[in-house]
Amino acid sequence: MPTINEILHTMDYGPAPESTKEAQAWLDQHGRRFGLFIDNAWTGANDTFATTNPADGVELAQVTQATPDDVDRAVEAARRAQPGWVALGGHGRAKIMYAIARLLQKHARLFAVLETLDNGKTIRETRDADLPLSARHFYHHAGWAQLQSEEFADYRAVGVVGQIVPWNFPVLMLAWKIAPALAAGNTVVFKPAEYTPLTALLFAQICLQAGVPPGVVNIVTGDGRVGEAIVNHPGIDKIAFTGSTEVGRIIRKSTAGSGKKLSLELGGKSPFIVFDDADLDAAVEGLVDSIWFNQGQVCCAGSRLLVQESVYDRFIAKVKNRMQNLRVGSPLDKSNDIGALVDPVQQQRIHGLVEAARAEGCEIWQPGCAAPAAGSWYLPTLITGASTSAAVAQTEIFGPVLVAMSFRTPGEAVQLANNTVYGLAACVWSESISLALDVAPQIKAGVVWINTANQFDAACGFGGYKESGFGREGGKEGMYEYLTPLSEDARPGAPVVAEKGQVRQAEGASPFAVDRTAKLYIGGKQVRPDGAYSRAIGGADGAFLADVGEGNRKDIRNAVEAAHKAAGWAKASAHNRAQVLYYIAENLAIRAEEFAARLSAMTGVRDPQREVAASIERLFYWAAWADKYDGQAHQPPMHGITVALNEPVGVIGVICPNENPLLGFISLVAPALALGNRVVAVPSEAHPLAATDLYQVLDTSDLPGGALNIVTGSADELARTLATHGDVDALWRHDGTAQGCAEVERLSSETLKRTWVGGGKGRDWFDPKQACGRTLLQHASQVKNVWIPYGV
Repeated sequence: MPTINEILHTMDYGPAPESTKEAQAWLDQHGRRFGLFIDNAWTGANDTFATTNPADGVELAQVTQATPDDVDRAVEAARRAQPGWVALGGHGRAKIMYAIARLLQKHARLFAVLETLDNGKTIRETRDADLPLSARHFYHHAGWAQLQSEEFADYRAVGVVGQIVPWNFPVLMLAWKIAPALAAGNTVVFKPAEYTPLTALLFAQICLQAGVPPGVVNIVTGDGRVGEAIVNHPGIDKIAFTGSTEVGRIIRKSTAGSGKKLSLELGGKSPFIVFDDADLDAAVEGLVDSIWFNQGQVCCAGSRLLVQESVYDRFIAKVKNRMQNLRVGSPLDKSNDIGALVDPVQQQRIHGLVEAARAEGCEIWQPGCAAPAAGSWYLPTLITGASTSAAVAQTEIFGPVLVAMSFRTPGEAVQLANNTVYGLAACVWSESISLALDVAPQIKAGVVWINTANQFDAACGFGGYKESGFGREGGKEGMYEYLTPLSEDARPGAPVVAEKGQVRQAEGASPFAVDRTAKLYIGGKQVRPDGAYSRAIGGADGAFLADVGEGNRKDIRNAVEAAHKAAGWAKASAHNRAQVLYYIAENLAIRAEEFAARLSAMTGVRDPQREVAASIERLFYWAAWADKYDGQAHQPPMHGITVALNEPVGVIGVICPNENPLLGFISLVAPALALGNRVVAVPSEAHPLAATDLYQVLDTSDLPGGALNIVTGSADELARTLATHGDVDALWRHDGTAQGCAEVERLSSETLKRTWVGGGKGRDWFDPKQACGRTLLQHASQVKNVWIPYGV
């Protein structure tokens, strides 16, 4: 008689096919030909292309290739509808969004089957993950619409939003994008992926049933030309894009100088870290969810497995055993784990990368099962023996391919995890909560899952660092992406020229009367410029005041290097950073008359004492915020919490304004320092002495060397260097030059660093609404969401 173990070993799942009857009937109702959805009406199906089932290659329907004229009409409809959508009020929008959520639930099975047919992912994923979370996003954001007047009283809708999504989560990406946009009062021109347009077209029907007003949601289908038309359209106020890093760079360049708000959720090469004290069996199951979910076609897939050396062999053996039990087959079979890739092009790309790794000497391991003959398939794959610089260890493969390597210490694990240009997500597995919570903040990623994987919720932000893009989706931080501060509307059209008075001359033995050359300030020391050039600075009356060093590319390089060496500033307590800012204010106050005299001599401003007093108050303001900009603890629908941490961006380059040279400098530098960033500042090109005179103030205020570096010189030339520097994480430019700001945005596309520019407009640096507040806090920080399960 066979033992129970032998019986269990021979047991297998029987077929559990999902019926496609309703989905096929829906396609037939439309004659399997679809036009565009513009202004709540369907256009004729012209110039169509086929969308096919990746599992068997069979055509599902013909879909329209939109033209630039179609995009024009969609944008015009959205523009006409936007004031009325705002006027409907938060409650009115909430009711419609609630209706959308209910209809998504009502038709969830139809959406799930249609998604599986069009995308190739398993019905279990579309049914149990994608659709419930899509409905959740509309429920959650209906709540934000209801609370908008209370929670976002100082903000307005951006306007018309262009949204472009990939093919890996078609309906879920739609919900991530459209729900917050509508909640905030925006109207939408939405482009689904060329490969997977069908659920977006079904969603258009849902919008009609839910009572969405004409023009509020417009859906235009087609290839990359349609996306390009949306990105470049002058009538669109914001672009929200999810897709490849390469296309993200193109969009950043295309929108440079346009004034369009931009959020990019791009590629990833996420680490999956397993420590030797982890529950290895649980970690294996988490790994399955992380890398083989959706055939690995997930931007945050845990495609880099890092295992502590002492358990590496044992863990790899468990992974291989689990891979043998993965079921590959029809996505419509509810017992299957691995479905089809979206298209043969994707299959060929994955195959090429894997074979290149084989040629480099890596071991390629796949389970002993066969893929279906028809359609686009790739077996789950494990690669070992790859170097850290190998293409498969650095390139986003976007398929069911896992690259494994070992580490010895937690420090080495962090180093390996951060050895990538990406920074989207990470997993940490350890039974030691202190170890996990020590490692999580050190990983440069926007999302870290502890002892779990691929958890998502509408209440919790999602987005990346570095070349994984910028901006967040979900949570309150995701709502801000679709809002504009009202203070931005109040900004003057050009930099404000201060009212002039009689120039106050320096007197007697004042240090300002001494002829000297102001040096640069790098690493806490005054240093001569690399090029040994200086520039004469004249006063408001034309008199010579002083020479300043003319910084160059090497000076910026040295300043950035000093900033990175000052990483301890980011680790210092918020209380400590606040104290330093208070000290700076105190020491500036002691020399207030000297600084007022300098401002008068440089700019001729009528009331220089006002600017000095405002600068001191501004330092107090940001010192006060240093230990009060707290994160949040979310309670998503899981047994645990998600901690949203406000982290410093890193090294921020700041191009300061010419107007109010002291106040403008402090208004930008102080918030960056308050939140733990290190700064490379280029002070006012016209009036740099307001900043160079601060050196002694900084030296006597306990500010660590390298936390703030000051390089005087040409704003244009130094901004170009900062924009293209790979170790600068963000760049702010507020010197009133529209062309220079556009150049910063364009040049930053190569490294995809965050930018904050003022364009050609001015800013009232005395107005707290324009120069203080939550907007600056958001620019000076990035949110990391750490998922922490408990009791499981």
